[in-house]
Amino acid sequence: MNGYTNNYLENQVNTASPEQLMLMLYDGAVRFASLAIKAIENGTPDKRSYYINKTYAILSEFAATLDRSQDAGLADNLDGLYNYMQQRLMDANLNNDPAPVAEVKKMLADLRGTWAKAIEIDKQERHPTVTAVGGAPLGKPEYKPLVAAM
Repeated sequence: MNGYTNNYLENQVNTASPEQLMLMLYDGAVRFASLAIKAIENGTPDKRSYYINKTYAILSEFAATLDRSQDAGLADNLDGLYNYMQQRLMDANLNNDPAPVAEVKKMLADLRGTWAKAIEIDKQERHPTVTAVGGAPLGKPEYKPLVAAM
């Protein structure tokens, strides 16, 4: 990447909300899983391991940052799911098999979509549109970020 791209990405990360960062991490994990599958198909074990390890690291970060004080049951379920995905990635790396990575990629994409919907619903609930007589928006209450299971 060139300097402009690095500056752009750094700016995106530094200005993102916690919710946006989480979605960005899911996007990265899906992308790395895709690249791992491609590396397995192309017979490049060094790249396979590199991209599987990147995906694994993101899952580790998700597991390490679960907030059990918000919803312990949800956090425990997510922790179990993240552990399962990590095990599947280890299986893929050990056996040079793209199927477990494809399974993890689908699960990550599904979770990403679920979180995106939950974030949107949370924003709508916290920011109901209040309109004046003419239909113009009057403003929104203070936004409080979604923190459950993050």
